[in-house]
Amino acid sequence: MTTSDGLPPLREVVGRHGLEPKKALGQNFLYDLNLTGRIARAAGPLDGVTVVEVGPGPGGLTRALLAAGAARVVAIERDPRALPALAEIAAHYPGRLEVVDADALAFDPRPLLGDGPARIVANLPYNVGTALLTGWLEGEAWPPWWDSATLMFQREVAERIVADEGARADYGRLGVLCGWRTQADILFDVAPSAFVPPPKVTSSVVRLVPRAAPLPCRAGALEAVTRAAFGQRRKMLRQSLKSLTPEPAVILAAAAIPETARAEEVPVAGFVALANAWEAQKKAGAA
Repeated sequence: MTTSDGLPPLREVVGRHGLEPKKALGQNFLYDLNLTGRIARAAGPLDGVTVVEVGPGPGGLTRALLAAGAARVVAIERDPRALPALAEIAAHYPGRLEVVDADALAFDPRPLLGDGPARIVANLPYNVGTALLTGWLEGEAWPPWWDSATLMFQREVAERIVADEGARADYGRLGVLCGWRTQADILFDVAPSAFVPPPKVTSSVVRLVPRAAPLPCRAGALEAVTRAAFGQRRKMLRQSLKSLTPEPAVILAAAAIPETARAEEVPVAGFVALANAWEAQKKAGAA
């Protein structure tokens, strides 16, 4: 039996290769090719695009990306059990799938991407999804090597990615970083029943598009300021920022932020101003 793309059903592939999902690797497989096709379409037109996929597992989304017209897919997979199944897909789509046996947290895909546009599309392993995203966002060079990222996360993580100061419970360091450098939107939810094994939470597909010209700021400075501010989010900034500087009132005044404000009340632009003020304070102190 084959499916519409001429390859065997995913359940058959998983059974034949002994690919039962491993909790330690954060694996939850999608068998529904209609759903993987919807994720691929959410990434936009793929003609001429090189797609980077993390954690392809048995290759359901990989197949959807190739069927949707991706010029190439660079699939990064750390589970050696999945490599034979992915090799079958590579043989079915000659020259269009490159499988990399590596940990995506430590692997730089840029040397494999060529000159055309590159895009990230992935059902990220739950246990490393946030770390991967922040790694793609934190580099000092901008714009990045990818023109969009269409990613699946747990719903609660997705809400933190798109949160701003108007959503105080979800707003934090991740929302500031994503809001500073990208336009992030939740596209649709995916029920637990769509996965094997079903997780205990709903998932969401998020699309992030890099801003061409984010507000000027050093990424490391913004990370330090948000870590201090949200590390004690219930306290006023005049108190929480003491872990960063002995004179928080000076940088708060320079950024035009009230000393009595709390981290969850400060917009992204305010944190950028605060990070720049902190950098200026350090330089003045070193002079």
